[in-house]
Amino acid sequence: MTDIPVGREFWRDLKRQIAQRIRNPSEAEDLLHSAYLRFQRYRMEKEVHDPAAFLVRTACNLGIDNFRRKKPTALPEQAEGIEDVTPLQDEVVASRARLRRVQLGIERLHPRTRQIFIMHRWHEMRYQEIAQRLDISVSAVEKHIAKAMLFLSEWTEGW
Repeated sequence: MTDIPVGREFWRDLKRQIAQRIRNPSEAEDLLHSAYLRFQRYRMEKEVHDPAAFLVRTACNLGIDNFRRKKPTALPEQAEGIEDVTPLQDEVVASRARLRRVQLGIERLHPRTRQIFIMHRWHEMRYQEIAQRLDISVSAVEKHIAKAMLFLSEWTEGW
């Protein structure tokens, strides 16, 4: 079994390492103490090759556990005023159907119009960038986008 160095510098360094890694550095000394107690129990059964690493890792894990325990959770009584903003199942189904309808509409566009529309809406390219990349005028890009938008708005009307 490996023994722990007794010097103050060793403990100061461990405390500093722990303080750098946890969310609340003021707890570093308490966490190191708790880690040391765990270290003593652990090394009764198993060998520890790097006590410093063991102590730092254990202290950090204890800090994480403390943080999670202190994290506030809403009790059912406290949840009264909290609004549930998740969509209803039928809204999700309807949204998916509308999305599928738009996808089908995009597939029905002329290939060049579809390409320009996707470059603009999906890849967020500006008209000027599209025109330069495809070697066409900005006016042509505007016309393709307008054509796509008109078709898709008619295609999805009523959905």
